[in-house]
Amino acid sequence: MEGDKYLQEFLVETSMFNSIVLGHLLPSSWWVTLPHFLQTWLRNYIAGTLLYFISGFLWCFYIYYLKRNVYVPKDTIPSNRAMLLQIYVAMKAMPWYTLLPTVSEYMIENGWTKCFSSISEIGWFAYIIYFPIYLVIVEFGIYWMHRELHDIKPLYKYLHATHHIYNKQNTLSPFAGLAFHPVDGILQAVPHVIALFLVPTHFRSHVALLFIEAIWTANIHDCIHANLWPVMGAGYHTIHHTTYKHNYGHYTIWMDWMLGTLRDPEDDSCQRAQKVQ
Repeated sequence: MEGDKYLQEFLVETSMFNSIVLGHLLPSSWWVTLPHFLQTWLRNYIAGTLLYFISGFLWCFYIYYLKRNVYVPKDTIPSNRAMLLQIYVAMKAMPWYTLLPTVSEYMIENGWTKCFSSISEIGWFAYIIYFPIYLVIVEFGIYWMHRELHDIKPLYKYLHATHHIYNKQNTLSPFAGLAFHPVDGILQAVPHVIALFLVPTHFRSHVALLFIEAIWTANIHDCIHANLWPVMGAGYHTIHHTTYKHNYGHYTIWMDWMLGTLRDPEDDSCQRAQKVQ
């Protein structure tokens, strides 16, 4: 009985999220009669789409127009056609992408995971311990998922190659961040869900991280090398798109460093300069 009461807290919370997003953006007659699962998926779909477009347009406006030739040389700015193609691919996949957080919320609501509702339940000290462990699991999982999407040829051919048609600086943009085959995009986000079964995880932190992925992937596809060690920024990821066999990591360079797949943008720039000389 106590367990059911506790799980009800998750249901109340997800219902509140649904009401906030759907209640402000859609007529109530369009969604209030839908089952809770479909309400949650619709909320995630709308929120994910808005986040993708808002972050993408603001990012492109800043680096390609307000700071034109500051961060990205004029001749390496992707064409509008290339960006529209990326948006088209991402929008085809978005209904499927947003199934993942919907399913993860369903599993949390049913008590299948180690999620907890409030940080006060375990205290800040425990939260500060568990949260980095969650991130380590995610980093490990995404590295190996990404690497296998390259190493297993059928997976690359039928899934990951969709994303790697953007293989030069003038074809990459923040909008490429979600331009994947839907199964590919889901596979690379699955470690976020697997972590829920392995380590106690704060519910809102989990949901926030899944949606922050849209902003993070926009960042690592803008081709701007921030040189912020040990972050796996756009400089590293641009090399990944041109060599296909380096820099598989997601947030940091640690996995690539440990497993010998790291290629540093600084070293890459030096090698190009030597060739020119």
